Amino acid sequence: MNKSIEFLKAIDTVWNTPVPAEVMERAKRSLLDYLAVTCAGAKFQQEKLDRYFDFAMPEGGKFRAIGTSRDLVLKEAVFLNGLNGHALDFDDGTNSGIIHLGSPIFSLLIPLSQRYGIGMEEMLRAAITGYEASYTMAVSIQPGHKAMGYHATGTCGTLGASLAASYMLGFSEEERFQTFASACVAASGMLKVLDDGSELKPYNVAKTALLALTALQLGKSGFKGHPDPLGGRGFLKMMTGREDIELKPIFLNGTYAIMKSYTKPYASCRYTHPSVEAAIHLRDKVKPEEVEAIEISTYDLAVSGHDHTEIPGSYSAKMSIPYATAAGLLYGKAGLQEFTEEAVRGDRILNLTGKIKVTADDSLSEVFPAIQAAIVKIHTPEGEFTERVDFPKGEPENPLTEEEFRDRYDGLMAYAGVDPSVSAGIYTTVHNENATADSLVKDL
Repeated sequence: MNKSIEFLKAIDTVWNTPVPAEVMERAKRSLLDYLAVTCAGAKFQQEKLDRYFDFAMPEGGKFRAIGTSRDLVLKEAVFLNGLNGHALDFDDGTNSGIIHLGSPIFSLLIPLSQRYGIGMEEMLRAAITGYEASYTMAVSIQPGHKAMGYHATGTCGTLGASLAASYMLGFSEEERFQTFASACVAASGMLKVLDDGSELKPYNVAKTALLALTALQLGKSGFKGHPDPLGGRGFLKMMTGREDIELKPIFLNGTYAIMKSYTKPYASCRYTHPSVEAAIHLRDKVKPEEVEAIEISTYDLAVSGHDHTEIPGSYSAKMSIPYATAAGLLYGKAGLQEFTEEAVRGDRILNLTGKIKVTADDSLSEVFPAIQAAIVKIHTPEGEFTERVDFPKGEPENPLTEEEFRDRYDGLMAYAGVDPSVSAGIYTTVHNENATADSLVKDL
C-alpha cells in the first residue's frame, strides 16, 4: 500500500468514528478561541488591512471576513480569515507537531459552511478530522521539517484543511484523494518569516487556507494528481529530505489531536511561554530594577529565531524569549497590551530585555516534546533566584479553567471592539445544536 492511501485510510477512520462528547466540547472551545483571536487580529493590523482594501478593492460577496465587518467573495474571506487568525500568534497549536492547528482549518470551514448551509455539528466534526490530519502529518516529520526551514502550519496545515473541507462537503473517496494530491503539490510555508522583524508569519496561514480551497476545487473538478503524492519524491521527501519516513498513527497516545492542542494565555510565540511563566512566578522575589542578568535555559528548538534582544517592532517582540520574559517579570503578564508598538519601544522593558541570554540545554532538549521546559535564573546583588516551568498554562497538562478561558475570550473580543452583547451571544450560540456559521459571524 502506498503512503498516501495508508494516510488517507487512517484519516477516514477518524471521520467515521463517533466523536466523544468531551472532544466535541473541546472543538467548540477551539472555535470560540479562533473567532476571538481572529477578531482581535483584525483589530491589531487594522491600518495594514485598510491599505489592503484600498489597493486590492476586493469584490463584495456573501462571506464574512471575520473581524472586518465586511462580506466578501469566498476566496477573499478565506484568505483574510487566515491572515487575521494568525496575526497575533495567539491561536492554538501543539508543541509535539510544532504546528498551529485551528487557524487554517476554521478560516476555510466557516466560509464554506456559510456557502453550503452546513450545520455547526457537522462543521466541528470536519474540524476535528482536519486537526487529526494536520497533526498526524506534522508529528510524523518533525523536528527535521522545522530544521529544514519549513513552517508546518503552512505545509501540513494545507493537507489538514483541505481534507477537513472535503469531508464536510461530502466528497467521494476519489474526490478526496485528488483534493489531497493537489494539496500536497500546493503545500508551502517558510519559517524565515520569523526573522529580523518580518511581519509575514500570518501570510503563511492565509495562503494555507486559500491553497486548501484551491485544492478542494481542483479535486472536485476531476483534476488528477499522482497516485502517491506523499511517497517517492513527493511530499515527504520534499519536506524532510528523506524517503524512509514512517507515518505516526492517528489518535497518537490514545487522544485526539484537538485534545493535545494548547490555548495561549500569553500573546507571544509558544516557545516563550515557559520562561514567561517562570518570570511571573519570580516576581515576588525579585525587583526588576535590581536585575543584573537573566539566564534562560530551554530546549534547542526554542532557541533559534527566538533568542534575539534587538526588538524592531511588535512582531519581533512576540517571537523573542527575552522580551516576553521581561514583560512577565515587569508586569506579571504578557497580554496584548504588552506587545503593542508603543509598549515594545519602552526603555524600561528594552533595558531588561538586553540583560537576558537564552541558551539550549541538552537535558531539556532530550525530553522535548513530552516536556516543554525552561529554567530562568535571575542574578541580583541579593543572590540568584531560579524557577523551572515544565508545562506552562494552557497546555493539556495544565489547561485553562472555564473561567480563565472565558476571561481570555472576553478580553480578546473587547480588544477587537466587539459589543459585549454580541460576544456573549456568540459564546452561547456555539453550544446551540441548530447553530449555523452565519449566526456566529454575521456581527463580526
